[in-house]
Amino acid sequence: MNIPSELKYTKDHEWIRIEGEIATIGITDFAQGELGDIVYVDVDTLDETVERDDVFGTVEAVKTVSDLFMPMTGEVIEFNEALEDEPELVNSDPYGKGWMIKVTVSEGAELDNLMDADAYKELIAG
Repeated sequence: MNIPSELKYTKDHEWIRIEGEIATIGITDFAQGELGDIVYVDVDTLDETVERDDVFGTVEAVKTVSDLFMPMTGEVIEFNEALEDEPELVNSDPYGKGWMIKVTVSEGAELDNLMDADAYKELIAG
């Protein structure tokens, strides 16, 4: 199981990478494995500010649809358009080419509510 140590994680299995004022968000290797083959990613919150823990989109697998929850408050400034033609990138490269959205960081203090890699490992092991 791939759980990069430089990322932060949520209890809902999203990951977040902070680079300056921009955060990149996707779902974890564990989450994509649980969902199975991903066939569609829907994000309809582009150019909107989404509050922490609110739904920013959905991911559809062969047998289920799952909500995507925002790890921190921010404005959605970019959607990974490669997922429109290749949603399976979320399965094959969840931390790289399978990223989902980029947001502007509005409240850095919210990062304190996220888990580090060790805490996330404990969550999925438990």
